Amino acid sequence: MDWILNSLREIITPTTAAYALAAIGLNIHFGFTGLVNFGQAGFVAIGGYGFAISVTQLGLSWPLAIAVTLLLAVGYALLLGIPTLRLRADYLAIVTIACAEIIRFTLNSSAFASVTGGANGLYNDYSGWITGANPYPQGLVHLGPWTFTSTDLWIATVDWAVVAVVAVGVFLLIRSPWGLVLKGIREDEHAMLSLGKNVNLHKLQALVMGGAIGALAGILYVQPTSVQPFDFASRMTFNMYTMLILGGAATVFGPILGSMIFWVVMRFTDELVNAGVDAGLLDNATQGSQLRFVLVGAALVLLVVFRPQGILGNRTELSFDAK
Repeated sequence: MDWILNSLREIITPTTAAYALAAIGLNIHFGFTGLVNFGQAGFVAIGGYGFAISVTQLGLSWPLAIAVTLLLAVGYALLLGIPTLRLRADYLAIVTIACAEIIRFTLNSSAFASVTGGANGLYNDYSGWITGANPYPQGLVHLGPWTFTSTDLWIATVDWAVVAVVAVGVFLLIRSPWGLVLKGIREDEHAMLSLGKNVNLHKLQALVMGGAIGALAGILYVQPTSVQPFDFASRMTFNMYTMLILGGAATVFGPILGSMIFWVVMRFTDELVNAGVDAGLLDNATQGSQLRFVLVGAALVLLVVFRPQGILGNRTELSFDAK
């Protein structure tokens, strides 16, 4: 019973919320526009480090720090998108993952350690903008069967409020004429060109919007006290794609559901592996951590085979022009 309760706790954690927000941004790229972006982790890294450096190194107030971070994400999206959005899907995937790795290795470099902290990252309190307005009583707060600290529960509340606002905004945008153009580009961009639509401009707008949402997710991800380059490896982007597949690509709320399921399953397999180590069935925790990804991968394969559109997805939404 404790396994189940501990696993279900992941539904409302800040990490789940941050990944859900980043996956919403990726969904604008891949699910709605058909852009094969394998570098969403780069936008999240810009968000996390941009906010942390703005607060700790530049001493900016949190509204200004958020504004600067989003401007950095927009600038990166323009720099990335203008020369590359004419590329075929496979080449675009290579470019985006390479650019995200360039960002990560730059942040990891000792040459910029005085600003980024290098491999050690930055450790400070970035959550003052959230915790300063905490309405929960100090100490431990009981929420159903779970217990949170006042700070953790308030950060989770704010994070999920941001996710809800962004999801509603995306819901409205995708049903607007602009959103219908994006779907048309995903399905057949040549047909949209014949209708007089500026395909490259709409792709660039989608890249900027999804990237900005990814940067906002990065701001949430680094709360409350640390940001490290290792967190933004390519695995982060692939986890987001897993969430999209789970919840359903090209659906507004699919990434949110997918993020919840993903982290619940990851925590459950952690609990299962730890029990196996304690029972002597596994040699060590390292072997168990590898088994965790095997179990999650097997579950994903079964999902792709038996329900490729995901839980909330529509099979017709999976067809898009990837040329």
